[in-house]
Amino acid sequence: MSPKPIRKAVFPVAGLGTRFLPATKVVPKELLCVVDRPLIQYAVDEAREAGIEQMIFVTGRGKTGIVEHFDIAFELEQTMTERGKDLSVLDCTRATPGDVIAVRQQVPLGLGHAIWCARAIVGDEPFAIFLPDELMVAREGGTGCMKQMVEAYGEVGGNLISVLEVPMEQVSSYGVIDPGAANGALTEVRGLVEKPPVAEAPSNKIVSGRYILQPEVMRVLENQGKGAGGEIQLTDAMAKMIGQQPFHAVTFGGARYDCGSKVGFVEATLAIALARPDMGDQVRAIALDLLK
Repeated sequence: MSPKPIRKAVFPVAGLGTRFLPATKVVPKELLCVVDRPLIQYAVDEAREAGIEQMIFVTGRGKTGIVEHFDIAFELEQTMTERGKDLSVLDCTRATPGDVIAVRQQVPLGLGHAIWCARAIVGDEPFAIFLPDELMVAREGGTGCMKQMVEAYGEVGGNLISVLEVPMEQVSSYGVIDPGAANGALTEVRGLVEKPPVAEAPSNKIVSGRYILQPEVMRVLENQGKGAGGEIQLTDAMAKMIGQQPFHAVTFGGARYDCGSKVGFVEATLAIALARPDMGDQVRAIALDLLK
């Protein structure tokens, strides 16, 4: 039998964004723009490309702007229409009624807890997870990270995570897989370790912010205690499912930008701007001038 399709995606967006203060005092960090598009929009666009229909935002207090971004802005659209402005620039922000859902993570207890907060909406379906801080950009002419994962899921089913290879000295900042047999971009996952010391890391393949998980993970999270950092870690829950269900990693054939850091955010902005046909040449000239 073919595995159940991936129709739902969970976006854990309840974080406070303290590394970007004071910008995030009022504006959710997921609405900070890389050029002219908020981070959350890039993630939702990637989900839609992969055929995902329902977006589930796990939010916190003061973050209603994320949901409002995908609502109709009546005054704005009415004014633009009256002035003869093209509204197509807003097409990516439109959603089918009922396909954008928000739930609250009332206490910041970690990524695993945030995912568990969406359990009633996920139900008994497999689902995707997007960490919007991780901006994944396809190669020119290629497909997005989640689409690559959905295609792999159609072949092997079970659970999948996206991974990237990093220099070994960086692994202690990430979740790392213990790899098994590999077949092209697909690697069997034998184990997962959250932020291991470099000397104890089983590989340099880090978990990179995209997941496809079976609904049983919610039952694991239900009774899971706190792990690294005193938080309920999603990595710990996934590790318990290895050996119970198929578990694979997909090495993403594209670029990843860590927009949870200021330097990574600037890097993403420059990379996206340079790749844009409407501004790339100008931005390149500006960058070269600044580097003189």
